[in-house]
Amino acid sequence: MCGIAGFSDFSLDYTASPGKWTEVLNDMNRKQKHRGPDEDGTYLDTHCGLSHVRLSIIDLVSGNQPMTKNIDGRKITIVYNGEIYNMKELRKDLEEKGVHFKTTSDTEVILAGYHVYGVEIVKKLNGIFAFAIWDKWKQKLYLFRDRVGVKPLFYTIQEKSIVFASEIKGLFSYPKVTPKIDREGLCEVFGLGPAKTYGKGVFKDVKEVLPGHFLEVSAEKIREVCYWKLESRPHEDSYEDTVEKTRELIEKAVKRQMLSDVEICTFLSGGVDSSLVTAICAKELKKQGKRLTTYSFDFVDNDINFKANDFQPSEDRPWVDKMVEYAGTDHNYLECNNRDLYRYLFDAVDARDLPCMADVESSMLFFCKKVAEHNKVTLTGECADEIFGGYPWFHKKECFDADIFPWSMDFSLRTQLLKDEVKNELPLEEYARAAYYRTVSETPVLEGENAEEKRRREISFLNLKWFMQTLLDRMDRTSMYSGLEARVPFADHEIIEYVWNIPWNMKCHNGIVKGLLRAAGEKYLPKEVLYRRKSPYPKTYDPAYEILLREKMKELLDDGNSPICELIDRKKMKLFMESPTDYGRPFYGQLMAGPQLLAYLLQINYWLSKYRLLGLSK
Repeated sequence: MCGIAGFSDFSLDYTASPGKWTEVLNDMNRKQKHRGPDEDGTYLDTHCGLSHVRLSIIDLVSGNQPMTKNIDGRKITIVYNGEIYNMKELRKDLEEKGVHFKTTSDTEVILAGYHVYGVEIVKKLNGIFAFAIWDKWKQKLYLFRDRVGVKPLFYTIQEKSIVFASEIKGLFSYPKVTPKIDREGLCEVFGLGPAKTYGKGVFKDVKEVLPGHFLEVSAEKIREVCYWKLESRPHEDSYEDTVEKTRELIEKAVKRQMLSDVEICTFLSGGVDSSLVTAICAKELKKQGKRLTTYSFDFVDNDINFKANDFQPSEDRPWVDKMVEYAGTDHNYLECNNRDLYRYLFDAVDARDLPCMADVESSMLFFCKKVAEHNKVTLTGECADEIFGGYPWFHKKECFDADIFPWSMDFSLRTQLLKDEVKNELPLEEYARAAYYRTVSETPVLEGENAEEKRRREISFLNLKWFMQTLLDRMDRTSMYSGLEARVPFADHEIIEYVWNIPWNMKCHNGIVKGLLRAAGEKYLPKEVLYRRKSPYPKTYDPAYEILLREKMKELLDDGNSPICELIDRKKMKLFMESPTDYGRPFYGQLMAGPQLLAYLLQINYWLSKYRLLGLSK
């Protein structure tokens, strides 16, 4: 896993000033070094520059990048971030076509595949990836992103230059590319955050390559191409066959994603998703005489402070214990205290380059750093809820009928603390509804489907395009900021394609939430774990953490120079901090309630300060 960056401009000759432009590439690498602490490299050509930092996972010796192949007099160079899980099959296919390989890396497989198949190679890849290919012979730059958007790829266009990077921070190394925010960006932060519109980077003029798309950059134009999208079609398998096919797809995805030249581990919460991934991995490693390493996460004194509610009905620890005993893993219990939880709020902004999921994200960053001290690769249970319908908003009538994002329905929580003049300047609810309607209109329709099933598809599509992407971004940035590669087997595009068309009465068989997934997992898990009621990623319930947040917010309010004071009403904020916390009323998702709103505003203030985004209301 790695970080990539680069630039192209057909009106410039970068080789005329090699020192200047190589230093720009080196600075891009420095900004993203956390993504690849093992090695780095650069490549400079007349109209293109590429840079790369590497976290060595496969072919530890000879997989260095940028990688260039000169085939039949045609010079092609790649920088690549990701893993190709069907690498062995592709390599065999290419060898049968006469390709000779010098390395065992998947990087060379993509490069050789591009030479044989052209841009169509991207359709043959099963994996998570973002990569750039400079075809010197064609004088074209290609930017590819995986189907689901597991790996990030941002870009900006400045006059005739296109600049790209795995993370937004990498873009700001290029001359005259500077961080700016406008009203649209503020609507993203306050109206949609911690989510963001797909294809947008929140900063002014920053975009991202859409999942399932690639860009073709030439002297004449920049062309965007969609190479993959979901298609709605009738599901014709019986329920029994559907369960078996789902099981096969999950097994295949997990086993494929165990591909590594270093030891893997898994995150284990004791829920069905992570437990299923863990059980499959543990069984496979046991065949090799190895024992799987697992990690679980919690907060100091949560056994004392935990409060059961509709969103989090039970603690994870007892269920983790059951799975550790059942799967026979080498387990590590990690805990985060209030001091670290607060401190990592701002590291999480540094990792994401944006305000993010508050302590839900800072705790994940803390835990990833702890895991990275011992492992480089982990498999997680992320994305199963979005794909199989695990969240409350798939089931609750008020969410099902909502004319807005069902995980963020109450706009009063987002607007109540803003100054009146700011609310007048920023049409937050209008902006969010427009984004919602746009996604609903893009939902693939199945002819003849009744209104209820049509709405089910809309809810599912919204989750895949928005909520899942936010969690994938969280997982990528927190893990890669720590030098850890996190893989998400449930986000395999073959699983998504198949489950997308399964009717709801099979997904939620007999009214059981994620009934299909649970049925598919019966081969691997004990029933008490398999049918445990969903409990999301943990958060702290320690009142001392909220007190800490209030103290820090009060310090900002007392300092009239804090940028957040341009936006929020100090009197309203002080009243808000005096009122009791409402843990059952999240403003985003299931976990982000009163304390998380305070933490999110603290992150916004830090972000505005870091990037000097002042004078926002003017």
